[in-house]
Amino acid sequence: MVAAPIAPGMMTGMGAPPNGFEFEVIGGDVIISHHGRRATKLRGAAANRFIAEVETGDPQEIMARATGDYKRGNERSARDHPRNQGRR
Repeated sequence: MVAAPIAPGMMTGMGAPPNGFEFEVIGGDVIISHHGRRATKLRGAAANRFIAEVETGDPQEIMARATGDYKRGNERSARDHPRNQGRR
């Protein structure tokens, strides 16, 4: 397993930086875990893109995006948008 460190003082969006993500490369596949539990498996081109991004960017951020485990801070404004009225 490869644990990716968080840069000191790094903040993302509206909250704390993502943490607890790890990834492992098995064959050509990438398995991403969050706090020890498997979150997703990337194969083929997606795995290759992920590995290239991890080498150049913040690994925790990239793993959070790959698993969909992040917030954009626009949930409330999207909920209040006219097209979403009646969907509560």
